[in-house]
Amino acid sequence: MGIDSIGSLYLNESRLSLSTGALSETPSTGTSFASILDKAAKQPAGSGEQSVKPHIDKTDKLYEQCEALETFLIKNLISGMRATVSKSGFIDQSFAGKMYEDMLYDEYAKDFSKNAHFGLAELAYLELSGQRGKVPGA
Repeated sequence: MGIDSIGSLYLNESRLSLSTGALSETPSTGTSFASILDKAAKQPAGSGEQSVKPHIDKTDKLYEQCEALETFLIKNLISGMRATVSKSGFIDQSFAGKMYEDMLYDEYAKDFSKNAHFGLAELAYLELSGQRGKVPGA
């Protein structure tokens, strides 16, 4: 089956009704969007796959690396924001002043990643540990 036939198959399965402005039923499956929506509404809350709690082992080396990645990304965010603000002269622009400012942003990033609950480390851990699709805290 070529790419042209796949595109025409897709276009033929769902047609826009000009009179009603709604999608018609798909002839191949015989189910409409409304019936799928009704079926989903009748399912009890928490019965889907998204409600499965993931297992996050915070003592794992992989999680520690994910936390380091989160800290690195937050530091780059803070440094990028600081670059847009004009310098006040409070911290001199010598080598030592720039090193101090960089170390200060490192500490800010560590503090933000521990206390702000961005969740980047958890999401990265779930992705890398093969638990894709599970939502932390659900």
